[in-house]
Amino acid sequence: MPKTLNKPIMSVRYKIRDQHGLNYLTCPITGWVDLFARQVYRDIVLDSWRYCQQHKGFQVHAYTLMPNHLHLIASCKPPFRLEDVMRDWKRHAARQTLLYLQDKNTVESRRDWLLYLFSYFALGKKDKQTYQIWQHDNHPIELYSEEVILQKLNYIHMNAVKAGFVEKPEDWTYSSAPFYAENEVEGVVKKESLLDIVPVWQWFYEEGPGIWAKPDR
Repeated sequence: MPKTLNKPIMSVRYKIRDQHGLNYLTCPITGWVDLFARQVYRDIVLDSWRYCQQHKGFQVHAYTLMPNHLHLIASCKPPFRLEDVMRDWKRHAARQTLLYLQDKNTVESRRDWLLYLFSYFALGKKDKQTYQIWQHDNHPIELYSEEVILQKLNYIHMNAVKAGFVEKPEDWTYSSAPFYAENEVEGVVKKESLLDIVPVWQWFYEEGPGIWAKPDR
């Protein structure tokens, strides 16, 4: 009986309930591997977002890419569903990452180690996949008030500061913090309510990935 009672709770625990509203999402790499220490893998994610923004109604309102996970505030325009788009871009990013790792002509000193780890974490999975790059859950949190939105926005932008990578959020170029720093007055985004966050992705798309530093691989 206890197992039956608990089942519905577990089944909705990590599901996106509002497919078109603002959601705070966390996407960790399996085993918390520092995949995003390399620019090439960050670019793969951004290219995936770029495609979904153009073709699948995907809107990224805030984000940060840390070495082994990413956080974002996202929504999706109807008729597309955020849950489906998240699945699609993660699947595409994983496929492109594996293609890069399996290509012996690419530059990657950790190639064998990464492939070994991703194959190890795929062992015993029901879908019989050979490699697993992403942890399966997106850990969505529905953003239902301005207070909660601001809390998550600050958390996203402070990630790199708390990790000791930078002193100020806007110094972390792998996030939307520089955009918000340029468009804030006393902590409030200009001309916009936090309940209707300006999509920073369009700004990044227009600038292109060239604005990002490209560290040695």
